[in-house]
Amino acid sequence: MSNPQVNIPQFDAASKKELEDYIDQQQAKAKIQAQVHDLTQRCWNTCVTGGISSKFSRGEASCLENCVDRFLDSSLYLVKQLEAQQTHL
Repeated sequence: MSNPQVNIPQFDAASKKELEDYIDQQQAKAKIQAQVHDLTQRCWNTCVTGGISSKFSRGEASCLENCVDRFLDSSLYLVKQLEAQQTHL
């Protein structure tokens, strides 16, 4: 991930590197959270087609379960990709 250069003169090189790494980690977390939000919204909009009641219909429950499974598969893939990027740094 790219981030703006941190120009804080009172930090030594090691502190600047640590801060840049922290910023990169926070940006990665924010990206994952945004993807979670997007996928949650997609699953809801795709699967919940009727009115809101005290429980989901059988079709809605099945759709949501499949959507969540795909979300978990996607999340696992993303985490593995981020870990691979971290090891190459």
